Amino acid sequence: MNISVIGCGYLGAVHAACMAALGHHVIGVEKDQDRITALRNGEPPFYEPGLAQLLLEGRASGRLRFTDDTDAVRDCDVHFVCVGTPQRPDSDAADLRALDAVVTSLLPLLRPGQVVVGKSTVPVGTAARLTQRIKDACHGADLVWNPEFLRESTAVEDTMRPDRLVYGMDSLATPERREHATRVLDEVYAPLLRNNVPRMVTDHATAELVKVAANSFLATKISFINSMAEICHATGGDVDVLADAIGMDARIGRKFLDAGLGFGGGCLPKDIRAFRARSRELGVTSAADLLDAVDEANATARANAVEAVRSQLGGRLEGAKVAVLGATFKPNSDDIRDAPGLDIATRLYIAGAEVSVTDPYGCDNARRAHPALNVVEDLEAAVADADVVLLATGWDEYLGLDPEWLGTRVAGRRVVDGRGVLDAQRWRAAGWTLTSVGRPSVPTSASAKRGSARGLEAASLVTNSKRFRREDARSANRAAASEQRAVGAASGQNRRRS
Repeated sequence: MNISVIGCGYLGAVHAACMAALGHHVIGVEKDQDRITALRNGEPPFYEPGLAQLLLEGRASGRLRFTDDTDAVRDCDVHFVCVGTPQRPDSDAADLRALDAVVTSLLPLLRPGQVVVGKSTVPVGTAARLTQRIKDACHGADLVWNPEFLRESTAVEDTMRPDRLVYGMDSLATPERREHATRVLDEVYAPLLRNNVPRMVTDHATAELVKVAANSFLATKISFINSMAEICHATGGDVDVLADAIGMDARIGRKFLDAGLGFGGGCLPKDIRAFRARSRELGVTSAADLLDAVDEANATARANAVEAVRSQLGGRLEGAKVAVLGATFKPNSDDIRDAPGLDIATRLYIAGAEVSVTDPYGCDNARRAHPALNVVEDLEAAVADADVVLLATGWDEYLGLDPEWLGTRVAGRRVVDGRGVLDAQRWRAAGWTLTSVGRPSVPTSASAKRGSARGLEAASLVTNSKRFRREDARSANRAAASEQRAVGAASGQNRRRS
């Protein structure tokens, strides 16, 4: 099929590359010149494992191209709308200006039978409003809401092997129109459906709610376990053992029950705030109050980390040297949006500490967003003479650190494990004072076994992490070489014709 993807940021770039990999002819539309230049060169404008290879393969095959001209999508059968919906600068609500602008640019290009597919995360009720605009402009064009469920660092895998596909249809459309739109999307996703990916067809409102409800539930689980960590801290309990025990209940599950610094990134924080704002607009105060509590607990987890650092220093932050390991909100990403580590680093800096931040991939973004912080790529430089080390992001490089080696670089062997992933026994045996909210200083037998397992795994983590990144780079290089061979073959054919 001929497909357009309008908005080639994180969601759109991944979606465009994956649709080309499924065999479709894809035109990606992007107005940001730096971003589109990178994409045209087969270079992801952000770090996402596997994406560089798909971009190069798509370009080499001729199935994937990028433009800044919306008119180029006129003959496409399907238009995926993937623009961002960030938090408004003046409120918690979602900023829909980019989305509305894209729809406005599409309206004069639409023809009967074409399908506009919304993938952006939006407040419930948005699709109904946009449907009316599309109907007024082109009778016979349809709008389907098809939410994305990508996780950064696994976005390619999540697109090619999703947990489910959701089609939100116009409930006021005729059965024939709904069947047509369903058939079109089924053709787009045919390779996935043949692999038995579940497909749900519903109305616009439910499809819009699926995404924000899912993110709100995940955020709630994270805030819940962080609140339990506070109770464990006050009573001597062990939050890891608690999470293991309640996670054995199939109704609860163990995922997203890892106590730490809370959630961040470009999705969960802004999505729960927009959902909260929309709930208040609808008069549903119980949902808004719940999301208030989730957001507040998330902020408390970060404040607790600051206090843990302060406590390690005897109550005084001013003049202390603190090394923060991790600027991204999660490992295997360069996304620093609402990253807990940078938030905590900023709080420590404001309190008078000398803060150094390091990260395997996020330093450039962190430096641009937080010019007041000392951001350095080199881990050894970041920890030099530090009074306290704070582990903020669970990169394999940090999980595999040798506490003896690190101890020779710092001024004081003090570490705050903000992710609860270090082998506490190993670090304490090396002379470190280790603090992690909700985890006892004298481990229980169950937590000791967990720590021992972490210690056995730690030695291979850095090796595996580097190996996976080398394989990713080699795959991209192979794709680039394939593209060059294809271009060379085409040039040779052209010369023979001439």
